[in-house]
Amino acid sequence: MLHLFLDDRPWFRAKSHGYGTGLPIAWQGWVMLSLHIALIAGLTVLLRNQPVLLTIAVSFAALAPLPLYRARTEGGWHWRWGSRAEEKRQPRRGRRK
Repeated sequence: MLHLFLDDRPWFRAKSHGYGTGLPIAWQGWVMLSLHIALIAGLTVLLRNQPVLLTIAVSFAALAPLPLYRARTEGGWHWRWGSRAEEKRQPRRGRRK
């Protein structure tokens, strides 16, 4: 079962606009996203009476898996302008009325 997590296929689709990871495209991505959300929710419930520790723990839990998200994103992370980016960059000829 471990070999299913060690393959080189992407788990997440790249965002079409902006920077970062989009939605999962493989079951491994859905499992990772679910565990990430469950970890943050669990920390919030467990540490609700300790606000300073809660802030530190949730911040760490939110940021720690980002390298894995980045490594498993299709095409990597870089700024994307969307599919119509080339159209928008071309200067208009003439004026619309």
